[in-house]
Amino acid sequence: MGYKIVVDSCGELPGELKASGHFETVSLEIFVDDYRIVDDESFDQADFLRRMKESPNCPKSTCPSPEQYVKAYDCGAEHIYAVTLSSQLSGSYNSAQLGRKLFLEENGDKEIHVFDSKSASVGQTVIAMKIQECEEAGLAFEEVVATTERFIDDLNTSFVLESLEALRKNGRLSNIKAFVAGALNIKPVMGATPEGTICQLGQARGMARAIDKMIKDLVEKTKNPHEKIFAISHCNAAKRAHDAAEKVKQAGNFKDVFVIDTAGISSLYASDGGIIMVV
Repeated sequence: MGYKIVVDSCGELPGELKASGHFETVSLEIFVDDYRIVDDESFDQADFLRRMKESPNCPKSTCPSPEQYVKAYDCGAEHIYAVTLSSQLSGSYNSAQLGRKLFLEENGDKEIHVFDSKSASVGQTVIAMKIQECEEAGLAFEEVVATTERFIDDLNTSFVLESLEALRKNGRLSNIKAFVAGALNIKPVMGATPEGTICQLGQARGMARAIDKMIKDLVEKTKNPHEKIFAISHCNAAKRAHDAAEKVKQAGNFKDVFVIDTAGISSLYASDGGIIMVV
């Protein structure tokens, strides 16, 4: 096999990518109180959302170990790439880098590069798809890395939450602000900074207006949309996400628009009803 793309489990992989044989997922874990959840194919989103709603505490997550990455790198591929959740949000990037160091110490020279997505969820997905596109086009390893790093720099991530409760439990929002925003049905539109931290981009009254604002802002920011994929992930909000996708198709001539359900870690971030958009 010529190349392998390792993505931590915050990045959702569509079925066709999983079936290609070029992708592998390295799982994070989630703890809701004392209950352990592995973010892999066994993840039950409905059960997780129920447990999260019933718990007074914020779920906690643990990143993959360096040994998990070492195992993923040991695949026989000539070119190996890892795409991790933003290094500002998780230790997954550091684990992937340490895993790379350990693997090289044991196996000698190997072309392995770890990408800090500076994003999450479908942000990681479209980065992985860009790597595949470059590899399939026959680019050299160094060219794939340089092209993908430029792609990451140009990536725009935006999301809106149905509820601010997860942010409140994480200590990112005071109880008073959460109450006032909830009472007025104000939805903050959040995004990623160039460094990969979370920031507020704006706000709107109600989910529908917030989603419309996200679409408008992302379409306006996108240069050469016919070359870009507009990706949407949702947490238990399929109709909302597919309706948004139709609006995106009408608003811009994108190369592709796709929708995918969030896996475990992304469900933790997005919470029930959340929408994430990346282009």
